[in-house]
Amino acid sequence: MAIKAVVFDFGGVLIDWSPEYVYSRLIPDATERRWFLDNVCKMEWVVQQDGGQTIVEGTAELVAKFPEHEALIRAFYERWQEMLGGVLEDGVALVDALEAAGVPLFGLTNWSAETFPYAWERYPVLQRFREVIVSGRVGVVKPDPAIFTLMRAEIERHLPGIAPHELVFIDDNARNAQAATALGWHGVHHTDAAHTEAQLRALGLAV
Repeated sequence: MAIKAVVFDFGGVLIDWSPEYVYSRLIPDATERRWFLDNVCKMEWVVQQDGGQTIVEGTAELVAKFPEHEALIRAFYERWQEMLGGVLEDGVALVDALEAAGVPLFGLTNWSAETFPYAWERYPVLQRFREVIVSGRVGVVKPDPAIFTLMRAEIERHLPGIAPHELVFIDDNARNAQAATALGWHGVHHTDAAHTEAQLRALGLAV
């Protein structure tokens, strides 16, 4: 068995992103902040924008549902750039090692089409992949099998005839990694770089 390509998720693997960076200042009380992020600006809502809904629509929808939290809701995307903590150097080191070994690299990320350009312009590591699929641009999000089908189609343009078992997918979300595994890929749940590196080595990759 030989791995012929590796697909990277971005947030949590290569880029540090957390709403806590903004809301720890807006809602100092940890319990109140956790309630707000679990019940108002929750990840299910963020994923709607990652899936193609516009920020204007998503914000209006949530403000209508929680008018008493309007200012805090609007802050989510108005201050979204402050949620980026920079690159995760240990993740970038994995890209460096695989690239040095000549392994074709691709990107597959759940990200709003409206906010992704900001990161693309500021973090050069994102531009090192042969192809990148952004969920907000294609209108489907992980773990939907459809987005993996789209990714595989892009990979096949570079590597005709590649089989699922020749692909590795690295994601910090276990559900997304499991979805790739269910499709015959090697899904790697990224909890830290050392653990991911060990799994890549077990698959025969030089990292």
